[in-house]
Amino acid sequence: MSNPRNGDTKPPCLPRNGLVKIPTQPNGLGSASITKGTPAVKNRLCQPSSVPAILSPALAHRSDLPIPSLASPLSLAALAGVSSPPGASLVGLNTSEGSEQPSPERLPGSPSERQLAVDEKILNRLFWYFSACEKCVLAQVCKAWRRVLYQPKFWVGLTPVLHTKELYNILPGGEKEFVSLQGFAVRGFDGFCLVGVSDLDICEFIDNYPLSKKGVKSMSLKRSTITDAGLEVMLEQMQGVVRLELSGCNDFTEAGLWSSLNARITALSVSDCINVADDAIAAISQLLPNLTELNLQAYHVTDTALAYFTAKQGYTTHTLRLNSCWEITNHGVVNMVHSLPNLSVLSLSGCSKVTDDGVELVAENLRKLRSLDLSWCPRITDMALEYIACDLHKLEELVLDRCVRITDTGLSYLSTMSSLRSLYLRWCCQVQDFGLKHLLSMGSLRLLSLAGEP
Repeated sequence: MSNPRNGDTKPPCLPRNGLVKIPTQPNGLGSASITKGTPAVKNRLCQPSSVPAILSPALAHRSDLPIPSLASPLSLAALAGVSSPPGASLVGLNTSEGSEQPSPERLPGSPSERQLAVDEKILNRLFWYFSACEKCVLAQVCKAWRRVLYQPKFWVGLTPVLHTKELYNILPGGEKEFVSLQGFAVRGFDGFCLVGVSDLDICEFIDNYPLSKKGVKSMSLKRSTITDAGLEVMLEQMQGVVRLELSGCNDFTEAGLWSSLNARITALSVSDCINVADDAIAAISQLLPNLTELNLQAYHVTDTALAYFTAKQGYTTHTLRLNSCWEITNHGVVNMVHSLPNLSVLSLSGCSKVTDDGVELVAENLRKLRSLDLSWCPRITDMALEYIACDLHKLEELVLDRCVRITDTGLSYLSTMSSLRSLYLRWCCQVQDFGLKHLLSMGSLRLLSLAGEP
């Protein structure tokens, strides 16, 4: 896709889910993936690479300088605003895998070009304008560039994603050797996502990552065969973990949660784990007094589970997402609003048994809510929107996707909300043009999504 502004080739956006593949490093770091931490930073990766306006005083008046892109080599002479000598070669940003990295003294060109190529002040500004994937390639140009790029500040908000097969190198004799993770430690990564790992893989990771004992703050395990023993060892050895995600892990049990959860955990996410039911929520509520965020997708959790939360969670927990908890009804909502009165973010997405009465309970008791997600709740009607408009005066985001019983009347209620900034009405099939006219008076609205509207 070409960029209409400058004609340069636009670097490809990230694959789905924001995953970026790190090229294989010649120092045995192994391949991995990186995922962005926030939507704002993620969107930045999809923007065309550009050169900072302030590189040196000589560049302030140059409007014809090329924008560096990994699609073509970058001439440092052109970047500096000086002419390249005849026959001078270019310093390419794309280096072949496993090639020897030149030292600053061996870079081609005049002494001024070589000095520019390793000027840390310029490089520290320049490298901010590249995506995570591009930085991984640029780090292979030379040792000076790697030294600058491997500063932790360039990798804040990124989480390496390591699959099982990427954790080991196959030796000539057929034996497996755990990859070196030193490159990740130098860049200061404090969070990892491990996919498809076993108890043994986790133990190897703990033994081989220099920062695993105290420096890792966030761990995510996806589609893994971790058991109760592995979960207990991981949380016992990795004393710095305060954020834990378990997704698609079907080999640990509720007893494992009772034996492994530690009070230092402040954010927990559990999804698609078949052994999670009411007893698991009891363990979470009793063992995690400092919990601030709970994300739960569990098909077997009932209303009883939401009564387990104690007064301690009531003071600390501000985010609760109950996604596709099909057994939760209005009775569970009663337990929730009385146990967790300080919620600012609530999601009942896919809780198909919740009705307008449940939304009324939320609106009357959770006045601090700033974000509410009621998507895929087919029993929600215009009456629920009236409760929301009357009581949730601080609400900034409302998600109503697939609420098929909402009509133009409901939008007239929402039009009175002065604080609402984001409204999602995707696939609300009864919303028509007349209803949208009510929204014209909402001066605070900044985002309106109508995807799938007939």
